Amino acid sequence: MTTPLERELMSEAWVALTDKASAELEPLRLTGDTGALSSRLATEATATACIAVALAAAGALQELRTGSATTLDLDRGHVAAAVRSERYYRTGTRSTGMGFAPLSRFWRATDGWVRTHANYPWHRDALLRTLGLRDDSDHEVVGAAISERTARDIEESVFAAGGIAAAVRSVDAWRAHAQGSAVNLEPLVSLRSEPDGAPRSPTDSGGPMSGLRVLDFTRVIAGPVCTRYLGALGAEVMRLDPPHRPDMTAGAAADTLLGKRSAIVDMSTPAGNRALHDLLEHADVVVCGYRPGALDRFDLSDDVLIERYPGLVIVDLSAWGHTGPWAARRGFDSVVQAPTGIAASESADGQTPGTLPCQLLDHGTGYLAAAAVLDGVRRQMLTGGTHVRRLSLARTAAWLTARPPAEPPRPDSVDADPRPWLQVLDMADERIVAVRPPGRVADRELRWPELVTLYGADAPEWDKA
Repeated sequence: MTTPLERELMSEAWVALTDKASAELEPLRLTGDTGALSSRLATEATATACIAVALAAAGALQELRTGSATTLDLDRGHVAAAVRSERYYRTGTRSTGMGFAPLSRFWRATDGWVRTHANYPWHRDALLRTLGLRDDSDHEVVGAAISERTARDIEESVFAAGGIAAAVRSVDAWRAHAQGSAVNLEPLVSLRSEPDGAPRSPTDSGGPMSGLRVLDFTRVIAGPVCTRYLGALGAEVMRLDPPHRPDMTAGAAADTLLGKRSAIVDMSTPAGNRALHDLLEHADVVVCGYRPGALDRFDLSDDVLIERYPGLVIVDLSAWGHTGPWAARRGFDSVVQAPTGIAASESADGQTPGTLPCQLLDHGTGYLAAAAVLDGVRRQMLTGGTHVRRLSLARTAAWLTARPPAEPPRPDSVDADPRPWLQVLDMADERIVAVRPPGRVADRELRWPELVTLYGADAPEWDKA
């Protein structure tokens, strides 16, 4: 049974996604105990709502394709494991989950706190250049350099150098900020439809997304969460990455690669550009997770895709929103939590910034994006046209902080047992353990395809079968 807050959040997300009432959520059976994602903010209910809406959108598409009513099941324990899936992912006996580099953390500045991100070497180098340092071997030296400057100065100068940093603000201060104000005017899911494009009718209906091809331009967590869920629902997903600035080590297995194939393509070369547009010719869905405008030089802007490839479903994900002065800035979940008021709201002592019990902005936005794809595909099959959807981590943050934090400060979270939700996959001489995709559709649990993808190991071409 759903709680009142879960019902409220699920309804809000469904209305944002579909512009209509939440009748499609009624077949959803929600089970399991609450409390695995303890937080002052409504983290657990929001995570449940995001996954529930993606599952409901999958059910609505399945019903359209099969003509039969579809049952949907979701367990809160599975939700808690799914939004922390990187924590439980194992290759052999090794954890390969995403951690934080030593310089990816909160630092005290002269007037408050600032959050930096330095997991990628180019972002670390930008931070060090800003501070006038040559290396990061002495973290106390880094901390001392930051402590001599204001948080806003670090925020602006690191960004100008090509890095990522954000000052910690309260919810009210963020709403008054030019970017916070712009994001609050954006819908949770932006809906745009253009009339060109005949309805698509894939014949294979083994799963909601069976017979459909998804071209994946995403990295880190939010976008990959979206596209891997589509893969679990039957889509053929092809992820493309550039050869420079890789997301991970070549040949690596990763939680974010489940349910898809992975190719390295230099789209700036004639051969790479041809491969890109050969894929686009036969794609049904395009998911972009780079900052707005970053892929325009490869003719991947929404307007060009609408003109050249009518009938697509296009979903754009960004960190800071799609309007406002920060729209083109780089960002990650951990950094977006800082200025949007989340870090301040989750503080245990009212002074030191806190964090959410999971990377909810990434995972939640990822499942909302999957729901946007599924609903877009359903509409495309019904009426044709090209359907564009936009979401952002900052807008999900605004949704999360729309309700005041609970008092007193949150208790320590107790990890739910993830074992009921794990799936074992074989890869050469090693065994992979991963959290299964959340939910059941028509009494069938979702599972990852048995084929395990390694980073960059596939040719950039669709399955010809």
